[in-house]
Amino acid sequence: MWKYLLKRFFLMFPTLLGVAVLIFVLIRIIPGDVVELRMAGDRGAVSDEILKKERARFGLDRPVWEQFVKWVWGVMRFDFGTSMWTGSPIWDEIRLRFALSFQVAVMATLVATALAIPLGVLAALKQDTWVDYAVRVFSIAGLATPSFWLGIVFILCLLIFFRWLPPMVYTPFWIDPWQNIQQLIWPALAVGYRQSAVAMRMTRSAMLEVLREDYIRTARAKGLMQNLILSRHALKNALLPVITIVCVEFAFLIGGLVVTEQVFNLNGLGLLFVQAVAHRDYTLIQALVMLVAGFFIVVNFVMDAAYAWLDPRIRYR
Repeated sequence: MWKYLLKRFFLMFPTLLGVAVLIFVLIRIIPGDVVELRMAGDRGAVSDEILKKERARFGLDRPVWEQFVKWVWGVMRFDFGTSMWTGSPIWDEIRLRFALSFQVAVMATLVATALAIPLGVLAALKQDTWVDYAVRVFSIAGLATPSFWLGIVFILCLLIFFRWLPPMVYTPFWIDPWQNIQQLIWPALAVGYRQSAVAMRMTRSAMLEVLREDYIRTARAKGLMQNLILSRHALKNALLPVITIVCVEFAFLIGGLVVTEQVFNLNGLGLLFVQAVAHRDYTLIQALVMLVAGFFIVVNFVMDAAYAWLDPRIRYR
């Protein structure tokens, strides 16, 4: 197993390097001069002297290969450079917002897992009964309901029935845990329900497929208890496609909750991405794309490790 994990771990580095090259090239093939576009959009006509100073300030007057090497070396040290928009270090702009988006993603994934796996297994065991139909309706409703709309419904229900609104100013968990949970539990529930819908249907389908396998019939013929068959043999094998969906959705949530963040007044990475594009902050866009891509790669490594733990056949491939 360790050999398999080491192989997957070292594969992360050429993937990260490829992503860095792709991001760096795509940013620089944007038509027009980056600094000129920004300055002209903000102030109208700008002198060549000011443009040269701006290019020198952001290192754009150096050779492309030197810019790339300096940027990659900074990324390795979590130094993403300086924001063109605010003039502050990019890591200072990202750090608190990343903590917020990461916490919402973790909480939403926990909600989704707590809903999807038990209900998916129950629907498979009660196939074609009212329980199965109820679970399928519940999952289809989750697929059809946007998380931001569900968030608005939560806020309206809290206001109408309880005369209470969750805190609208973000408080980090390490400062006031209770206030932090009061604010983030609602977007987590809204996003988690939407995320659970796909995983729930996948759990049901995978369990139905596994329960028809020969080794399950053999286990039943040997007289093993139903709970043991489900937990040790059926569910463990059925979780492989479910883990794929849950992990991919979890990675997507880091930067993909723009509208939901707006509904709950959360200044996360998704909103920061939109603001960076609106202000033509190319250094910040570059850093955000690299951060999200790197997070996807790390999540995929964790997913590979989970595969090897659940299915011993995978680690020998």
